Amino acid sequence: MDVKKYFDRLGLELPNTIVPNSELLRKIHLAHCCKIPYENVDMIRGIPTSLHEDALFRKIVEEGKGGICFELNGSLGNLLRALGYKVTDFAARYLRGESTIPMRRHRIVIVTLEDGDYLCDIGVGQIAPRLPLKIEAGLVQTQNDETYKFEQDPIHGWILYDLHDGDWREYICFTNDPAYDVDFIQPSFYCEAHIDSVFNKEPMIAIKTAAGRKTIDGDVYKVFVGEKLEYIEEGISDTRFKQLLREEFKLNV
Repeated sequence: MDVKKYFDRLGLELPNTIVPNSELLRKIHLAHCCKIPYENVDMIRGIPTSLHEDALFRKIVEEGKGGICFELNGSLGNLLRALGYKVTDFAARYLRGESTIPMRRHRIVIVTLEDGDYLCDIGVGQIAPRLPLKIEAGLVQTQNDETYKFEQDPIHGWILYDLHDGDWREYICFTNDPAYDVDFIQPSFYCEAHIDSVFNKEPMIAIKTAAGRKTIDGDVYKVFVGEKLEYIEEGISDTRFKQLLREEFKLNV
């Protein structure tokens, strides 16, 4: 782990003295969301995914790429541990848009600070927190015009909700069983290779902005301000696709 290189990738200045507190955590989390895209370009090109720490650092920091949740949150956890944070990985279920209980195929990071545990999740291309969320039942937390809260369930553990069109909708859930690097190999390979996976079919690229996010789904490019669609470009060519990756997503492919 070369912390200086990682901070350069995030567009952050490395402090002379590193204090693993909430202020630094918020800066890192926000920068990660806005500087490093959620993307599956290598996956749809048939380039195998490795979750080893060295491979994640090489891909995300040195090669200037992004990744999906197993890579992004795995890499974030590696950085935070190097900075002195207490970090635990968990396997979560991604509930948004699901009609049945899905498999645990989402990786998240929990950071323990003096005042409690915080969810860090930079591995979602849709609307998602740009800042860590305190894990406390019933606590309503608003950021960037988005509102979240946690509740506890006797079976599924912690359930995170987001407020959508005036109603609370389920976002992710996870139990208190810590996960290890080896636990993510199988779900990551499912996303990469299984016939039912949605991640290996066409480009899925997203990056957060100060006001919203930019996305590419297949051959459609969109720009959102909050939840409002501000711009759409359909049927983008291969040349335009590569231009967007470079200019709008800061992605080196």
